[in-house]
Amino acid sequence: MNTIENAEKLKEIVKEKYGQIADQSYEQNATSCCGAGCGCNSDYVVMADDYTKLKGYVAEADLGLGCGLPTEFAFIKEGDTVIDLGSGAGNDAFVARSITGEKGKVIGVDITEKMVDKARANAEKLGYNNVEFRLGDIEKLPVNSNVADVIVSNCVLNLVPDKAKAFAETFRVLKPGGHFSVSDIVLRGELPEGLRKSAEMYAGCVAGASSKKDYLNIIEKAGFYNVKIQKEKMITIPDEIAAAHLSKEEFIQFKSGESGIYSITVYAEKPSQTNEEKQAACCGVESTCC
Repeated sequence: MNTIENAEKLKEIVKEKYGQIADQSYEQNATSCCGAGCGCNSDYVVMADDYTKLKGYVAEADLGLGCGLPTEFAFIKEGDTVIDLGSGAGNDAFVARSITGEKGKVIGVDITEKMVDKARANAEKLGYNNVEFRLGDIEKLPVNSNVADVIVSNCVLNLVPDKAKAFAETFRVLKPGGHFSVSDIVLRGELPEGLRKSAEMYAGCVAGASSKKDYLNIIEKAGFYNVKIQKEKMITIPDEIAAAHLSKEEFIQFKSGESGIYSITVYAEKPSQTNEEKQAACCGVESTCC
């Protein structure tokens, strides 16, 4: 199977799993590994942070799928246009809308049709006319260029097969001078093969993760600057979940602490001018720069 076929297969896995999750409640998802319907029958959410005290929180939109609170670090202002990548049932989008107010606009994008349908139903119930949800691929966003003041995303970009394309699209749709804050899963060391190859764990936000160094490098190569980690925490995978995906030897090595899984919230800015624009502006006046 070539790289393109493998990427499409992974996308289908994600759509299938999250389509199933869209039919469940928060309570049902909270009993699954990673809060993502992995069927582990564990009585806790491994990665999800608590949204319930945030302004704009809507219980029907919270499926327990996040690994951070990116809206808390995104410096959203009243009147901003915000894009939520991998918007699910609308949880982060509705929190963002509580900050932008009626003068702002929030656009959620998700690859899973059932999630988009659920988010639209939630928005309609709330009577929000400045929150919309679009069906689309983060690697090819259904959004015009230079639209967003702020982009947020919560435990989604690690699921995208081509992260370079995802961050290139993030760069494209941000306005010059705009910024993003995304929460995601990254790795320290090598994730054991049993976890990496498991489709169940992939849809649960772990096996699609990159190393922390690679993740930050992708962001910088996309053209962003002032890249910084706003929050970082180690994710503890319960023994019974890890053991279900690993051999005895892999399990012992994984628990030794030589490798680890982390939730990070990352901030970065799009320059107010590209190098090409700076050059064009420079050449528009009497100068020796051209």
